[in-house]
Amino acid sequence: MALWRGSAYAGFLALAVGCVLLLEPQLPGSALRSLWSSLQLAPAPPGPGSPEGRLAAAWDALIVRPARRWRRVAVGVNACVDVVLSGVKLLEALGLSPGNGKDHTILHSKNDLEEAFIHFMGKGVAAERFFSDKEAFHDIAQIASELPGAQHYVGGNAALIGQKFAANSDLKVLLCGPVGPKLHELLDDNVFVPPESLQEVDEFHLILEYQAGEEWGRLKAPHANRFIFSHDLSNGAMNMLEVFVSSLEEFQPDLVVLSGLHMMEGQSKELQRKRLLEVVTSISDIPTGIPVHLELASMTNRELMRSIVHQVFPAVTSLGLNEQELLFLSQAASGPHSSLSSWNGVPDVGMVSDILFWILKEHGRSKSRASDLTRIHFHTLVYHILATVDGHWANQLAAVAAGARVAGTQACATETIDASRVSLRAPREFMTSHSEAGSRIVIDPSRPVAEWHREGVSFHFTPVLVCKDPVRTVGLGDAISAEGLFYSEVHPHY
Repeated sequence: MALWRGSAYAGFLALAVGCVLLLEPQLPGSALRSLWSSLQLAPAPPGPGSPEGRLAAAWDALIVRPARRWRRVAVGVNACVDVVLSGVKLLEALGLSPGNGKDHTILHSKNDLEEAFIHFMGKGVAAERFFSDKEAFHDIAQIASELPGAQHYVGGNAALIGQKFAANSDLKVLLCGPVGPKLHELLDDNVFVPPESLQEVDEFHLILEYQAGEEWGRLKAPHANRFIFSHDLSNGAMNMLEVFVSSLEEFQPDLVVLSGLHMMEGQSKELQRKRLLEVVTSISDIPTGIPVHLELASMTNRELMRSIVHQVFPAVTSLGLNEQELLFLSQAASGPHSSLSSWNGVPDVGMVSDILFWILKEHGRSKSRASDLTRIHFHTLVYHILATVDGHWANQLAAVAAGARVAGTQACATETIDASRVSLRAPREFMTSHSEAGSRIVIDPSRPVAEWHREGVSFHFTPVLVCKDPVRTVGLGDAISAEGLFYSEVHPHY
């Protein structure tokens, strides 16, 4: 009825303008355009009928809990307090002014911080760096904590993933990591922290956020994102790894989530090499049959990344990573499209698919290789892909949709997707590969999960409904991976 009334109203308006033309043929064109635009119906706000509304409704129908669910999840080993604030305001409070951007793999001074922040803000890309000077970092952290608008949150991939799992009251969650008094206060009551994980002082990470279009001097951010830095020695040495593994025997988890390897970048090469071997030994001590998910994070050390690919990947069952980590991983281990220096805008779906396929084919489980790796959850701003070795995982269609849905709700801080506050920016059609003859896929918002197969590997793709005005970008990747795992089911013969 409403549609009929709208059509009749539009017809009446056209008739009225026609009469005006007939009676006043000399009326200037600009006056006619003005009259017509003032009479036109306003465009309908995005709602159930919009592509965003249709996609959100389709997700809700697709997202179902798996038949076999996790009951006990153990998460470790990086945890801290995130101090979240405006990057520009902090740099101004430190007396810095916008200059030229330059990446630094390790920050040694305030000037290094300023150059690295400008470098990444200009690209709108997330990054994380280690700050080497303890005293200088302490001073910066104090200024940051006291700035108006600064907020304290649970931080560290493990703690954030633990928090996300803890939102489900039927799950028991164990968190091992350096937990100080402030972090303990911030954690959900459903998160159990073993006494050996508690320490007297918190580890602080500074999260400098910026908004899409935010300007500083001549700099303008193309996207909302954040730059993270810390002087974090407990997490850097993965001090809680042994506590974590020794807690598993009593806790008896049916899923283990490990993160924090990227924090080792601040350590010497010798310590990195030694610790990585201990990580692999610790993972191999986890009873067979318990899947282990590894969450990656921003890295710059190619040698460390290459060692993780060759030594750690075969020991874990599942991976979570974003577009920066995926390309860096391929560059470090000479994978497909590794000659690409960086993604040009939205990462090409076919290229991403090629790298995911290569990881599972070269480093994943096969008849000829002793590897446990069978699943990768990839996320970028506008789309997600879940790639799995056939025969090991179920409910992945629901899992990829759930991960994408949580990206929209958490960024906008809403309980459900609000179609007026999100936008569909994913490519509407794409090739599934560039290394071989891929197929062309066209996305329909009413059927938002696309599926394709390649030599024993299944791919599930879904767009993300991107929050137009994000409230908070930190921890999105962790929430995506946790939600994807929550809806995933591993086959018992794993």
